[in-house]
Amino acid sequence: MQRRASAEINLACIAHRAALWVGVWIGLNYAQVDLREQLLRVMDRKNHWAWPHFAEGRIPLPRLKAHFQQEWDVYIRDFPILLARTLGHGPPLKVRNALAENIYEEQTGRISQTAPHPELFLRMMEGCGFARSDFEDVSRLGSAAAYRSFLDRVSWEEPWVVGAAVLTLFVEGSVREREELGQVSAIPSPAELESAVRMHPLVRVHGVPLPAMELVRAHKQVEGGHRRDAWEMVLENAADGGERQVVDALNTALELWLRYRDEVAAACGISRP
Repeated sequence: MQRRASAEINLACIAHRAALWVGVWIGLNYAQVDLREQLLRVMDRKNHWAWPHFAEGRIPLPRLKAHFQQEWDVYIRDFPILLARTLGHGPPLKVRNALAENIYEEQTGRISQTAPHPELFLRMMEGCGFARSDFEDVSRLGSAAAYRSFLDRVSWEEPWVVGAAVLTLFVEGSVREREELGQVSAIPSPAELESAVRMHPLVRVHGVPLPAMELVRAHKQVEGGHRRDAWEMVLENAADGGERQVVDALNTALELWLRYRDEVAAACGISRP
């Protein structure tokens, strides 16, 4: 009971921050507005040509294993560690709090009342019919290794805001970033969560059992607050001489990610039109 009450309080705090999503943009200065636009232009291009094949369930489930293996090995398994490296650089208190909350959810799942997100991913893979052993000693594709090497570098090196931008804006973000920035986000209701899970292509097209999709539920519960935190920490700390480094890092991330997704598409048997 105590754990449930604590989780509900944590989710309420996230909802409160998410409700302030639009308001955070009102007080931006010129440099911050300019940086935001430059970063959004990068995110506008995080749209790979093969993604509809994955998002619309066009690929037979067995052929998706290569996609999932690479995602697991490149960042899903170690994402809490990558975030922790950035936290370890000692950013300002407000940023430390936001990163710590993100790490806590990724590593424990206790805010969303689920489980560690890497564990939830493996449960989802079992729901797809894959064995946990399929995700041990994964052989990284060449472009996947290059992308992961970049994530390692920016998370280990200073300045911390570059690593934070790459991990929380680019890796956790999507091509819909611009669209979602102006929306007031709130914790979805149980009915909305259920609908989101049922509409996921793994369920809708491939018939993956609903209990295996807790990772989707967890993401939907906390993503609003985390997105706001991500943009706030970068804009408040990079728009003072560090803009070029952050923009260059996101452009590099995009270039490496597109190459990585090209190779994953080929591994899944998808030919470029």
